[in-house]
Formats: sequence, structure tokens, C-alpha cells
Amino acid sequence: GNDRVMKWMKGKKEGIIVAGGQGEGNGLTQLSSPLGVVVDQLDTVYVADDGNARIMRWPKGATQGSVIVGGNGGGGQSNQLNVPIGLSFDRRGNLYVVDFGNDRVQKFNIEFNGYAFYDCVRFFLPISLS
Repeated sequence: GNDRVMKWMKGKKEGIIVAGGQGEGNGLTQLSSPLGVVVDQLDTVYVADDGNARIMRWPKGATQGSVIVGGNGGGGQSNQLNVPIGLSFDRRGNLYVVDFGNDRVQKFNIEFNGYAFYDCVRFFLPISLS
């Protein structure tokens, strides 16, 4: 794939790259098999970057993202993900990640300094969050 997230404005004929787009890889300007995306009210883009077992945050207009969860290799520890395929935020700003490879949904309290507190619930074949 193109390993990027595109924004398509209504009535426009071309999209805008808002995350990735620098080829497949694990750098802060790259994604590898992005599977899920959420955009907040500030147009910050959050991406479930499956191939790198991490969640990335891309502020509006940023040329590179930051790792906010995972990025420690794929695995089953509380600070690791294994096939993150979806994500969602609740009203309190907690991040929920569908960690498909570990049969769990993890809850992260994301602080502005990038530090995350972990909690999880295990499921059999979690697919999506709404």
C-alpha cells in the first residue's frame, strides 16, 4: 500500500496527506500498514500503525508524528501491541486500542507529555470499537 493517511475535502479532486506518505518504515515520518484512524476536534490524527505495533499522533500540519503507545516491538506486555487494528477515545480523553493479536482492548490514559498509563480487558477476536 501507500502507507499513509489521506484527507479528502468535500468537492475537492485531490486529497491531502495528513500522516505518513514517506514510504513504508518505522521512522516518525513513516507508517507500515496503517489500519485505524481517529481525528479529534483539533484535527490531530491518531493512527493504529499495525506494521510497527504502535499508535502515532500527527498534529494538524505536522511533517512527522510521535509515538504515543507501543513502538516497543510487537508483544503481549502492557506497553506493547500486537496487530493494533482500531482505536477510539472516550469523553474523558482515554484512548482505547483494539489489540487484535493479543485478543484484548487496551485502555490508555494519554498525558500531554506522551506518557501512557495502561489497562486492558481481554476478548476473543476483537475487531472494532464504536
